[in-house]
Amino acid sequence: MGKIIDTSLLDDAIKFAVDAHKGAERRGKGFPYIVHPMEAVAIVATITADQELLAAAALHDVVEDTDYTEADIRERFGDRVASLVATESDIVVEGKSDEESWHERKQAAIDRLAKASHDGKVVAMGDKLSNMRAIARDFAAEGSGFWNRFHTTDPKEHEWHYRGLAQSLSELSDTDAYKEFIELIDKTFL
Repeated sequence: MGKIIDTSLLDDAIKFAVDAHKGAERRGKGFPYIVHPMEAVAIVATITADQELLAAAALHDVVEDTDYTEADIRERFGDRVASLVATESDIVVEGKSDEESWHERKQAAIDRLAKASHDGKVVAMGDKLSNMRAIARDFAAEGSGFWNRFHTTDPKEHEWHYRGLAQSLSELSDTDAYKEFIELIDKTFL
């Protein structure tokens, strides 16, 4: 039998995320939303075994996509996990639709990750690589019509966003996750 480790925080975070995302579908995918946070956890686990980072990866979309708040995460999982989740949460631009605020929100994310701690970048890598895997897979299967499912349909805007994220996460360039991220960006945005 292998070494026994305390995974109680991660276990609780996974259960919380499953409940928070219950019934939600990953955008047009036909499978439960929770698959994405679990993939993010698996990616983060290739970089670190830190249970708080793994928990933050499981919870990274809870504040952005459910009725739970950063305060809820802080109360249940502590300051560090809540701060890491906040680093991953998209801003809301008052008075603008998601389409109108897309570029502004994505620039804010790029800037926020450029200034983020190493730990924040590790959690973000899990999310961003999971997203880029889905984009590369769906683009290969569907072609250029794939971009129509997004708030911004111009692939050049998506390339700008992902290359900006890559620059902000370049501190992780020695990890397999980052290397895969770059390969998928280059493959998708020829």
